Amino acid sequence: MLEISHTKFNALKRLSNENNVIGALAIDQRGSLKKMIAQSSPKEVGDEGIIHFKELISEELTPFASSILLDPEYGLPASKKRAEDSGLILAYEKTGYDASEPGRLPDLLEEWSVKRLKDQGADAVKFLLYYDVDEDVKINEYKHVYMERVGSECMAEDIPFFLEIVTYDAKNDDVKGKEYAKVKPRKVIEAMKEFSKPQYHVDVLKVEVPVNMNFVEGYSEEEIVHSREEALQFFKEQSEATDLPFIFLSAGVSAKLFQDTLRFAKEAGSTFNGVLCGRATWKDSVNIYGADGDEKGREWLRTQGRKNIEELNEVINSAASSWLDKVQVK
Repeated sequence: MLEISHTKFNALKRLSNENNVIGALAIDQRGSLKKMIAQSSPKEVGDEGIIHFKELISEELTPFASSILLDPEYGLPASKKRAEDSGLILAYEKTGYDASEPGRLPDLLEEWSVKRLKDQGADAVKFLLYYDVDEDVKINEYKHVYMERVGSECMAEDIPFFLEIVTYDAKNDDVKGKEYAKVKPRKVIEAMKEFSKPQYHVDVLKVEVPVNMNFVEGYSEEEIVHSREEALQFFKEQSEATDLPFIFLSAGVSAKLFQDTLRFAKEAGSTFNGVLCGRATWKDSVNIYGADGDEKGREWLRTQGRKNIEELNEVINSAASSWLDKVQVK
């Protein structure tokens, strides 16, 4: 069981709904979001465009989310527009990675520290780590040390550390393909085991589901890699791989598939503790905002965006477990 301070406990309560489940909205995308908006916009979209889009998301959707994840580069104005009872998670990593060297190595935002993020009103700090358990030992040891540093910094500031793990295969770039689907369960589960170790001081793991549902019997329109029973077993194994609270990321799948996946996790006996859901909730508004402007974008968020998040809330309230079962206050 995770032992945390009163301060961290209260922060986690602010980030959660009344059932002590995390129903968080993610919009900490930076470069990728700028590209998404630019593709649909007839005019050039500068920093103002991405800043304002985040403000719209925050203003329209945080009344229905327990918290929001933003970046300090473009997202601070949006943090001021969030609903009063919506908690705030701020990202600490630089977006993307340097593809010119191996390892997808982590990098911090140079102008920020955990203390400065906390001073901006963050209830928790999030760091995204790309991780391949089978990569070169030297590369992974670098990542282990790096996460120890971030965890220690969060401990010093007495603020929850959310570690987002995105797995990959250093020998295969096609993470959406069939070959990666075969190895994904092991990659996800072993990464969770590693970063559940106490030296990282992680409070909440933000993780992928352990299988690519597009290759699971009953969900696949392609060749099946996992039977339904195998997939259920992987969800169970994932849940048993950690004693920490853990939440699922949506990885850009459709709103419906993400909701179906959460129900599947519940059926498997997974004790996941909520979600940090981004594109599955709001991605269809990007083209409308880019092509048709502010008001049309806002209209979509008030209708379909709200519907997406309210439907997701229904699913997590019936499928997710309270993180109180995994935490005790020092």
